[in-house]
Amino acid sequence: MAVARASTRERGPSAAASRPASAPPLPPDAVTAMDLVVPAVADRAVAAIVAEVPGYVGTLDAGARVTLGRAVEVALRGFLALAGSGGDPSAPMAQTVAEAHALGRGEARAGRSMDALLAAYRVGARVSWRGLADAGARAGLATDQLVGFAELVFAYIDALSAASVAGHAAELASEDRVRGRRLERLGHGLVSGGDPASLQLAAERAQWSPPDRLVPVLLPEALVDQVLARIDPRTLQPAEDVPGLPSGVAVLLVPDPEPRLGPALDRLVPGGTGVAVLGPALPWAQVADAYRLALRALALGLAQPGTVLRADDVLAELVVGADPHSLAELRARALAPFADLPPAVADRLTATLRAWLLHRGRRDAVAAALFVHPQTVRYRMAQVRALLGERLDDPRAVLELTIALALPTGAPGSPVGRP
Repeated sequence: MAVARASTRERGPSAAASRPASAPPLPPDAVTAMDLVVPAVADRAVAAIVAEVPGYVGTLDAGARVTLGRAVEVALRGFLALAGSGGDPSAPMAQTVAEAHALGRGEARAGRSMDALLAAYRVGARVSWRGLADAGARAGLATDQLVGFAELVFAYIDALSAASVAGHAAELASEDRVRGRRLERLGHGLVSGGDPASLQLAAERAQWSPPDRLVPVLLPEALVDQVLARIDPRTLQPAEDVPGLPSGVAVLLVPDPEPRLGPALDRLVPGGTGVAVLGPALPWAQVADAYRLALRALALGLAQPGTVLRADDVLAELVVGADPHSLAELRARALAPFADLPPAVADRLTATLRAWLLHRGRRDAVAAALFVHPQTVRYRMAQVRALLGERLDDPRAVLELTIALALPTGAPGSPVGRP
């Protein structure tokens, strides 16, 4: 549907594009006779449309019926002007095509489908033809004139219905653009941390039904369309000036629970150079907090390339990395004894100390984490003890060392290199 709308997005009414074929002009007396019955014919056409066409049955109040009747009258009188001029689609045709285009836009705003609009044209054409043909016959039109008249009627209706379809499509495209902009503004307000009342109003204006919770997802821009095609259509995508978002990365705000999200990311992300980071699921108006956590996880380098990271799984690392300046000061002080070592040696020993702290000194577990032999762990820890001395027995010093080494190897601000 989006493709179909886009193709007619900028199309306006055009009399020349679909004008009826020229025909010999009808006698003035016949045109006058038919013009006299136009109000009654228009009333019968509206009554038939309201009775027969789904989308109109029971949906038109008195004012809407009057408006539709006027539109039918304008169309019929435009047709009679055309028929009396010999089918020259100049001023009267241009005017009625413009009216038909406006009618199509109005029907789209009223929520009626294009199928309903075309069905209304078919019913209206049938009733109008009968009414006008009866009046023309009574005024003395010959059979061949009635045949030509019928051809002109249906060519005229085709031209008007085409203009209305274009108007209907243009209105839908315009509504889509307006709603799209409102959804983008809503998404921007959510990740920026707007106040709940403003967010609720923005959601109502965008005709967006809020879920209980939202999950922010950071992912490479190249994957956005593929992921969106697989998940909840209520997903929001803030697109411009998103606070804190790195270049080449997009953010989606996905309703939770969304069981299709995990499989979609697991299928698309692995094997690439980018990562996907999911923030925690929070109440929809509080998703800015989850977005900031996801951004921090991405900035700290907690996800390896080609992987999907859930911020809920690295909350300890996120807490440690919340104040990078204080962390840097603490790390410099706690790891000062390693500062004079060659970088490669310092990297190996700090990585071993980190694993030793996390595994509470269990040598086999440390060796498995570092992919080395337990004897290598023993040798390295002897070097560490020689550097730190009694600090490994001081609870406060152990706490500072644990925090200093909490972020994994390779994260910004953490020791780099491999054991």
